[in-house]
Amino acid sequence: MKLYSTLTRDKRDFEPAGDAVTMYVCGITASNSSHVGHALSSVVFDVLHRYLEFRGYEVRRVQNFTDVDDKIITKANEEGLSSEEVAEKYIEEFFTDMDDLNVQRATVHPRATNEIAGILRMIEGLIEKGNAYPATDESGSVYFRVDSDNEYGKLSGRTVDELLEGVRNEIEPGKEAPADFAVWKASRPGEPAWDSPWGQGRPGWHIECSAMALEYLGETIDIHGGGLDLVFPHHENELTQSESFTGEKPFARFWLHNGLLRLDGAKMSKSLGNLVTVRDALDSNSADAIRMYILTSHYRSPLLYDEDNIHTQERAARRLRQAATAESEGNTGESVDPAPFKTRFIEAMEDDMNTPQALAAIFDLAHEINRGRDAGHNLTEAQGEMRSLVSVLGLMLAEPEASEDGLSDEDIDARIASRAEARTNRDFAAADAIRDELIEAGVAIEDGPEGTTWSRI
Repeated sequence: MKLYSTLTRDKRDFEPAGDAVTMYVCGITASNSSHVGHALSSVVFDVLHRYLEFRGYEVRRVQNFTDVDDKIITKANEEGLSSEEVAEKYIEEFFTDMDDLNVQRATVHPRATNEIAGILRMIEGLIEKGNAYPATDESGSVYFRVDSDNEYGKLSGRTVDELLEGVRNEIEPGKEAPADFAVWKASRPGEPAWDSPWGQGRPGWHIECSAMALEYLGETIDIHGGGLDLVFPHHENELTQSESFTGEKPFARFWLHNGLLRLDGAKMSKSLGNLVTVRDALDSNSADAIRMYILTSHYRSPLLYDEDNIHTQERAARRLRQAATAESEGNTGESVDPAPFKTRFIEAMEDDMNTPQALAAIFDLAHEINRGRDAGHNLTEAQGEMRSLVSVLGLMLAEPEASEDGLSDEDIDARIASRAEARTNRDFAAADAIRDELIEAGVAIEDGPEGTTWSRI
């Protein structure tokens, strides 16, 4: 299997260093409802996890929660809750959303506030090695000394001078240099705080992940994942402090970054106020449609949020479901052979997880199953293989819940067929009545050269 690493900027053969694949994926800051950009990243690394297990590997995946942060404190003040209550609320909401998207739980979901002891040990070690220093203004903060690592910038591919371009170069109080970053932040009155050798405070954002990766996966991990927006500063800083602390290189053998979800050309983010929450998306689309929408684009490419595209995937998911449950119209003794399609699926996934091509192989298998059904061939082996392959992509092929009027997919298909028959017989009044019934039930229909398609609205 070949994977692209942001650090080396090329695709390389992947094999785990040990008996199990160790994977660390940056999780959410629990300050708000999860948006579809979070779903994109979660689905991508869930599929990677599933495929590695499909290949026979044991996978140990860690995905953290940042549960103490400026944003969480601000949200707590706005809602009249404690920081702990805010974090717990949005962590539980995240789990519910991801469960409904069929994203598997990580092996471990550590929280920053439960890892303070390990974080403090790491900061003390960095100070002893000369890589970090207590704030010069004796405020109680601790900073990482960027110029202690002559390879700083190797992940993002930028020098310190380039990273500081366009940034005020005035040295902040307590820092030795503008590029230095906090590993321990002195607390302000009323904020969550823990005791430390430097005074009461809380961990900086970057040190959390370094400490948790070290605690649960060891000094070197196979895969480190996250969104492209985390390359700098988060992953750059995580890399330098981890390698500085352990003295081991590399901290991560492969750095995988998914492309960002965009809405009207801008990155989906809380700060821009252009969020589509996971729950909003799930209220109007099935989990399979959302996952297929994500997987029809290569994971490293940017993705534009498009409801019409997701509705298209709803219809595509229905085609797969129908093929997986089709019954042969005869018994010729011949069987549909799924082997060529499985080979194409594996070849696609082995090439840096090319899910668009993997999906194409599955749809071609579905087409072959439908041809076999019409020819009276045995479908059992092909349908079993198809279910196996779609499960690698986390697709459930479950029929969506019926509409409020109780119309299942099969009910709708039957009405569409009746409408087509009525139109063939030039009984347009009956055809219009069926169309009106479907619209009333929340089903949009569209007539085209290849027949009638429909989607729930």
